[in-house]
Amino acid sequence: MKILLVGEYSNVHATLAEGLRSLGHQVTVISNGDFWKNYPRDIDVSRPEGRLGGLRLLFRLYRLLPKMKGYDVVQLINPMFFELKAERLFYFYDYLRKHNKKVFLGAFGMDWYWVYYCSVKKPLRYSDFNFGDRVRTDEEALREQKDWIGTTKEKLNKYIAETCDGIIAGLYEYWACYHPTLPKKTTFIPFPIRYPKDVRVSGEVPSKVRIFIGINRSRSVYKGTDIMLKAAQDVLAKYPDKMELIKAESVPFAQYQQMMNGSDAILDQLYAYTPSMNPLLAMSKGIICIGGGEPENYEIINETELRPIINVEPNYESVYKEVEQLVLHPERIPELKRQSVEYVRKHHDYLKVASQYLAYWELNRL
Repeated sequence: MKILLVGEYSNVHATLAEGLRSLGHQVTVISNGDFWKNYPRDIDVSRPEGRLGGLRLLFRLYRLLPKMKGYDVVQLINPMFFELKAERLFYFYDYLRKHNKKVFLGAFGMDWYWVYYCSVKKPLRYSDFNFGDRVRTDEEALREQKDWIGTTKEKLNKYIAETCDGIIAGLYEYWACYHPTLPKKTTFIPFPIRYPKDVRVSGEVPSKVRIFIGINRSRSVYKGTDIMLKAAQDVLAKYPDKMELIKAESVPFAQYQQMMNGSDAILDQLYAYTPSMNPLLAMSKGIICIGGGEPENYEIINETELRPIINVEPNYESVYKEVEQLVLHPERIPELKRQSVEYVRKHHDYLKVASQYLAYWELNRL
């Protein structure tokens, strides 16, 4: 099969491409590398800096149009699949539909369905936009609501969702926002992880628990990283001889991975139900995720035995308690590490996930 993956989010398309190529398919990834994270791609479409950056990118994309046709499958990472205004993207989406056999939409992150459903319908107990019935009013949440609801982005997202050939959600949360409106078109496929083959989980109990946290400075409050960091720092202050804290602040992916290696646990995404790409990658290396591990996460993948994730409620007290308990009871670490590796290999192996994508695309390609 000839496949075009458009856009990038946290290494999803780059990893999926590796799996698809290993299974014998021809794959092209066209993206901006997810901004400063700089993930691999075949065709770079980063927006140039400066006042005329959008115009220069637009002309580059027009020149690249011949390379974006003749595919069996095109998958968009998001309705905003290029760094252009939404009104510009209608043309490119229609071109992709006209000149390729099938087009699919990824439900992998920020879009109208995520913002609207979490803010208005509230299918989740908590999210990036709500705590129960209370809607978040911090600056970034309000900015995203204003950016998506009642705008051209909303029109674009709905147009793509209603006219594409299928929608793939990568987390339970995104599935819960798309499925109520588009149940026949929406499916769930776990994120793909290419994990190290030589991971050896030690049975040794660490004398000092190493906890890692990645900080995106522009989204720290929105993702709850500020709360998780404060809780970890307070536990560190209380138990400096039992704990070490490693911080990676807005660094490229390769450096992020290096800094993560050797940690016992990772703190990630306070308001999540499920682990996303970075904590899954950490888990594949035998690093415990302290974050989203709600029952819905295990249910959607039919996991009844493994429970490797230390689930936290979306508040400081819960994070502090769970970090402190891990620091005070490091004997739990070897088993949680073992389960973490098994969990990723069982549900997120990039070859298995690529096969799931192929099966779904084939089903909707006829």
